[in-house]
Amino acid sequence: MSKNVSVAKIIKQSELAEGIYDMVLDTPLSAEAAPGQFVALYCSDSSRLLPRPISICSADAAAGTLRLVYRVVGAGTGEFSKLSAGDSVRVLGVLGNGYPIDEARDKKVLLVGGGLGVPPLLFLAKKLSEAAGSDAAPAAVTAVMGYRNLGLRFLSEDFSAVTNAIDTSDDGSFGFHGTVVDAIKAKDLNFDIAYSCGPLPMLRALASLCADKNIKCYVSLEERMACGVGVCLGCVAKTTGVDAHSLVKNTRICTEGPVFDSRDIEW
Repeated sequence: MSKNVSVAKIIKQSELAEGIYDMVLDTPLSAEAAPGQFVALYCSDSSRLLPRPISICSADAAAGTLRLVYRVVGAGTGEFSKLSAGDSVRVLGVLGNGYPIDEARDKKVLLVGGGLGVPPLLFLAKKLSEAAGSDAAPAAVTAVMGYRNLGLRFLSEDFSAVTNAIDTSDDGSFGFHGTVVDAIKAKDLNFDIAYSCGPLPMLRALASLCADKNIKCYVSLEERMACGVGVCLGCVAKTTGVDAHSLVKNTRICTEGPVFDSRDIEW
């Protein structure tokens, strides 16, 4: 896993929904990336020293491209949103640990995403789709993606192209009216393993549902990160077991995660 800073050229960038941007980078990091991992981008403004972590939406090793989908939440991401084809950006990565794809073999897989937790699951959905017909293929894959409303819907068509996709919306403006967990229960979805990413309340509800069913669930935790390499201890989560690094019931999301077995997290 590379943790060096490199310079990547932007191939293209567009706005998918209000405040949601889709950036494609030309970088050899595409050959190292795995679903669930992330990179961190540096601002050109020297007053903003720390990089901004962004999950990897997809990677094409043959083309040498990395796709990042992110939301503008402050000055740093606001700066990135103004970049266009031909511009360059400094990238730290690839960072973190991804989803254990090998555990999906022969299983009915459920992907569950909410908001900015949707992009990394598209990368996973594509990888599982590519495994079709091989010994590593899952038995079936269903994706349940949650959005606030129609105006904040993005990547839906991408999911539909590679898997059975179900959209939900908080306000009922499209798809299933309710949360992703509401949809899973209402549609009585049958699955053997779950992979997820999204806001904490969503992950907590899914982890509880899977625990009740005795189904393994992997969660990717969203947290504010500073260094991205485990030094600052700014992105710590409570765990059910003692962490080997801190010797307490904590874990660093940026290094030991962001993907965890839901049973290892103190909810």
